Amino acid sequence: MKSRRVTVALATIMYLAIGASVAKAVPQVPKAAYWHNWTDSKGVTHLTKCYFHNYDLKTMSKPAGPQWQDRLSEGNATVISTIQPAHWNGIWHEDPKVQWIIPLKGTWFVEAMDGTRVKMGPGEISLGEDQNSIPDAAGKKGHLAGNVGNGPVTLMVVQLSAIPTINQPCHFK
Repeated sequence: MKSRRVTVALATIMYLAIGASVAKAVPQVPKAAYWHNWTDSKGVTHLTKCYFHNYDLKTMSKPAGPQWQDRLSEGNATVISTIQPAHWNGIWHEDPKVQWIIPLKGTWFVEAMDGTRVKMGPGEISLGEDQNSIPDAAGKKGHLAGNVGNGPVTLMVVQLSAIPTINQPCHFK
């Protein structure tokens, strides 16, 4: 009877250990956020925090190991590296195209027409899609942007050939 209890106890421990290792082997799908500067149906811009959702764990190019990927858009794109000089001020303007903006060095801010203002540093992501904005009574149109602090800000900009949407916050999921 004693040996049976030991066998059952060992089997339970092994089951729990194997179950724990299997649970560790199945990775959690990550979450990553971006700020979407979008335009509503009245032409007013807003900043909304959005999340990428459609991650698949797969290799991008064999024999490289798998990595989490969320394909957001395919087609033509222009990649621009830009360095905004110290104290740069972008005044009120629309993005020239639907574009992803990723700070690489330094901190910058974006302010929407509704008054929402977000500061972004290295690794944070912004989607600029305010091309359909309409000037308000104060002449604000699109967004205000500028550097935070006394140094330059380095950005990576990926301009898409996508048609800007209206009233669709967080549509890149």
